[in-house]
Amino acid sequence: MNAFSALWQKVVRALEWFTIALFAILVLDVIWGVVSRYVPGIRPSDWTEELAVYLLVWVSLLGGALTYRGYGHLGVDYFVGKLDPSAQRVVAVVVEIAALIFAGFALFYGGSRLVAETLATNQLTPVLQWRIGYLYSAVPISGFFICAFAIEHLIKPNPIAATSSPKEG
Repeated sequence: MNAFSALWQKVVRALEWFTIALFAILVLDVIWGVVSRYVPGIRPSDWTEELAVYLLVWVSLLGGALTYRGYGHLGVDYFVGKLDPSAQRVVAVVVEIAALIFAGFALFYGGSRLVAETLATNQLTPVLQWRIGYLYSAVPISGFFICAFAIEHLIKPNPIAATSSPKEG
């Protein structure tokens, strides 16, 4: 393993732990929101719902990128499974290139513009008074990781797909 691969593995591991931490905070936030709303004597927290929404967005986007890396994303492979292995490899490359283009343009580029334009307008969240542009940065960050994972897939194809044979039927 070269130095870049070792560094990349550490970056991915940090992303995994960051996503886990955000999810743990999300769970605690929702629990506190329910407790503060329904337990007598505790003043209901008005910030828990807003925080939960943004945490859910971050966990969904970053978790989606990590799932994509592990080939756990949704895919319709019924017809691809009927193709011979060389055609399956071609389809896999086309799919990775399509994912790379979409993530690069829509998520990374579009998300970066969204963040920049939202920060320029100084928009704040209603309750927490956080700058929305920073909260939207989950979009280009997840786009960057999906692009990187697509490149990783192109360099090192899915070992499970490479060993599967066309299905009978």
